[in-house]
Amino acid sequence: MTQTSDAILARMMALHPKIIDLTLDRVWRLLAALDNPQDKLPPVIHLAGTNGKGSTQAMIRAGLEGMGKSVHAYTSPHLARFHERIRLAGELISEAHLTEVLDECYAKNGGENITYFEITTVAGLLAFSRTPADYTLLEVGLGGRLDATNVITPEVSVITPISIDHEQFLGNTLAKIASEKAGIIKRGVPVVVGPQPDEAMEVIEATAARLGAPLIAYGQHWHVFEERGRLVFQDENGLLDLPLPALLGAHQIQNAGAALAALRHLGADEAACEAAMLNAEWPARMQKLKTGPLIEAAPEAELWLDGGHNAAAGAALADVLAKLPHRPTHLICGMLNTKDVSGYMAPLAPHAASLTAISIPDEINTLSAEDTEAAAKSVGIKAGTAQSTMAALKAITAEDPQARVLICGSLYLAGHILRENG
Repeated sequence: MTQTSDAILARMMALHPKIIDLTLDRVWRLLAALDNPQDKLPPVIHLAGTNGKGSTQAMIRAGLEGMGKSVHAYTSPHLARFHERIRLAGELISEAHLTEVLDECYAKNGGENITYFEITTVAGLLAFSRTPADYTLLEVGLGGRLDATNVITPEVSVITPISIDHEQFLGNTLAKIASEKAGIIKRGVPVVVGPQPDEAMEVIEATAARLGAPLIAYGQHWHVFEERGRLVFQDENGLLDLPLPALLGAHQIQNAGAALAALRHLGADEAACEAAMLNAEWPARMQKLKTGPLIEAAPEAELWLDGGHNAAAGAALADVLAKLPHRPTHLICGMLNTKDVSGYMAPLAPHAASLTAISIPDEINTLSAEDTEAAAKSVGIKAGTAQSTMAALKAITAEDPQARVLICGSLYLAGHILRENG
């Protein structure tokens, strides 16, 4: 049965012809019509960056909940259902509540131009403003300066690692992209900064200095590293010796560091910091699949799902694969035609026994399976195509029933897998 919220969301898609059109004017107009819910939120932690926003947010949420706090969380895009974007005091928004706030925003918008992301973000802020909680975690959708979430004054801002992505909207240099991300920095509000290329860090430091925003920066004010299978974090409050993050990958050490720096700024104790490491969950980030039709079709195989899709994500994924117990690894890959496909695949080449390319189902911007196959071959990966994930999996496990299979390349593909395999 089609849910009521799905019908409203479909109507919202028609309100503006452009998918992405960066300006805040439409958002401010609708917020004013709704009596400015953004001014009635619990204290906000605002996160921007190219890589690691979602993982860092998940760890901060786990840490705050470890302190006994209730936490709103806003993230995008969703994977399987829109409801994933809005978490009210720890719980995914209910269908009835989502329908109510979407309907209200749609009515108050009065048929004016507004993008899908803008109006749904406003709906999230409206829901947050009406539900008691101790904190609100807001993840930027795209960029920062003109992102629909950038209508609040946070308790603390967080900027995770910046790399080249979305150049058509944010600029074609690290400095330009960093300038957009640094747009979330507010006057006098502390900003936690993860590891950055020098070019990006210079922009962030200059913006923070201009606005009198205290920096809490990696390599200056905090340090994090792995030592003997533990995570070691150090800041001016002292040293923490913690378990490694539940989220896999060397890049998660850096994300954990940013989360811990933010948590310590908010007064978290060691128990809360440990909870941040142990209890964080973030779907489609090297997620091991355990149930569903794909598992039933290949019971001896080891199935993983990852939604990373740019060059930095490819490098992070390669690092994870290098550290897993040796087992032939076969990729099933579907990507969007807006991504640096070869840049993503090149780091994976030494770890992949093969790549089977697919087109992402029901996705207008999918790269064709044939083009994905060609990109894989161009970086030295043995590659072919298949009609579907299931067909690819069956072909791989017919040759090697105990293969490690990683489904990867896009959050859109990951969402399809989670819906079909749930």
